[in-house]
Amino acid sequence: MYKVIFHNANQVFEVFARQIYQSDMWGFIEIEEFVFGERSQIVVDPSEEKLKNEFAGVKRTYIPYQSVIRIDEVEREGSSKISEVPANTTGSNVTRLPFASMVPPPSDD
Repeated sequence: MYKVIFHNANQVFEVFARQIYQSDMWGFIEIEEFVFGERSQIVVDPSEEKLKNEFAGVKRTYIPYQSVIRIDEVEREGSSKISEVPANTTGSNVTRLPFASMVPPPSDD
């Protein structure tokens, strides 16, 4: 089981999946078999419900490497969630830049 945290627009998604691996499409990881909490819970987390709807019917998703914040292998799933990233956060010393220098490996041809 894996916990994957990644940027999507001005949000941070935290999802759980059974399969994750490097994609054949250069610069992406593939995430398969999403796992969400039990529907039998009395308390419903709106951000987890939003993620369930976002990935409903999705067999596999491709996430660009530069969007990935962290990948953890975990023993069991937790609660998936979406966090808002405030625009123009003052005092932040972290800047996200696109990976313009990412060059595919040379082919054997």
